[in-house]
Amino acid sequence: MSIQTGDSPVISAAAPPRWAVWAAHLTTWVVLPSGLWRIALVLGYPAGYTDVDFESFQTMGAKVWMLSLSVLCEFAAFLTIGLVRPWGEVVPRWIPLIGGRRVHPMAAVVPAAVGAAALTLLWAFVPWWWTFPHDDMTHTGNLVVGILYQPLFLWGPLLAAVTISYHRRHRTPRRQAGIAGRAPAQR
Repeated sequence: MSIQTGDSPVISAAAPPRWAVWAAHLTTWVVLPSGLWRIALVLGYPAGYTDVDFESFQTMGAKVWMLSLSVLCEFAAFLTIGLVRPWGEVVPRWIPLIGGRRVHPMAAVVPAAVGAAALTLLWAFVPWWWTFPHDDMTHTGNLVVGILYQPLFLWGPLLAAVTISYHRRHRTPRRQAGIAGRAPAQR
């Protein structure tokens, strides 16, 4: 596949495997439930909190923070799709100053790998949600919020898998030839 960028086409890497495309799109879905929960808080629904503890979420600062966090998380998850789409190889023309330029693979791989590691560490505790005390929530709220946050456990590993796929597809031709021509190890 080639992508036209101004005067010369940029030859892209091989098409991403189907599993990588699915994994990239799945990242936006694993972030969505927790984001919708935070939006419910912003809209004034207690969403599992006791009446007393819900009051702290009614300040303008808390609402702005929760809405911003939801949008930021979904946007970050959406960027994963760039690792399996052409705009992960060539910056879209509508972006000022850098539009139409080739994306250096490491400029995508390094932030994605760091993000995958950070997300994996950040959400590693989520499967044990119900072992932590949540005195500020109702019993039903604790159950529902725990369920809504469970998908976040997958965000880091999904991003890591898609990042590895992107990196493998964008290795330099010399490195790819060296790996393909390497003889199997002798036992």
